[in-house]
Amino acid sequence: MTVVSSIKEFMMSELEPTIFIIDGDGEARNSLRRLLESVRWRTETFATASAFLDRYNSEMPGCLILEVRLRDLSGVELHRRLRRDGSRTPVIFLTQYADVATAVDAMRQGAFHFLQKPVREQYFLDQVQAAVAKDLRERTENARRQAAYARLERLSSRERGILAEILAGRTNKQAACRLGVTVKTIEFHRANIMKKSGVDSLAELIYLVFRSGWEPPKNCG
Repeated sequence: MTVVSSIKEFMMSELEPTIFIIDGDGEARNSLRRLLESVRWRTETFATASAFLDRYNSEMPGCLILEVRLRDLSGVELHRRLRRDGSRTPVIFLTQYADVATAVDAMRQGAFHFLQKPVREQYFLDQVQAAVAKDLRERTENARRQAAYARLERLSSRERGILAEILAGRTNKQAACRLGVTVKTIEFHRANIMKKSGVDSLAELIYLVFRSGWEPPKNCG
């Protein structure tokens, strides 16, 4: 999936990407908000980490623009906390308090970028666009993976056992012998597996399984 198609897919949903600006400097906060809104990004601004955390929902797509020095938690500490809590929303540090050690720490913690104020407006906007595109791609893929997993979870115990045989590369005859059933039974359940999974070929079925991360229970069949 391309960046453009990822963005279009999410723009059509109710969850419009939001750029969260966390900066203790009111003038800097408003300047960033005006710049981002001038190119039609939706924004929310916060003066402190705690105010942001009270509002933040990791299900909301977008990215964070984060200053290093805040009145409560530091930006680096906030970033570390978000990662620890499972958030994968991209973070762009934009700070006037840049040093090599802080930048290295932030990037090691998974920051999308570390920028120093002042920054060229177009370069900044390009990085925001790239960060949001990354977030949307990952959310789209995760949603598809969850949908694929849900389809496979609808399989019966017998179907899961037969799917395990398929994934092991066994023929219908070999699977029938191992499971103590007829070849026709294998063929019947195999057709049901394809139907429930919403695929038309064995190659699509294998792709679906590995994309979803689904594994048959060890005691199935």
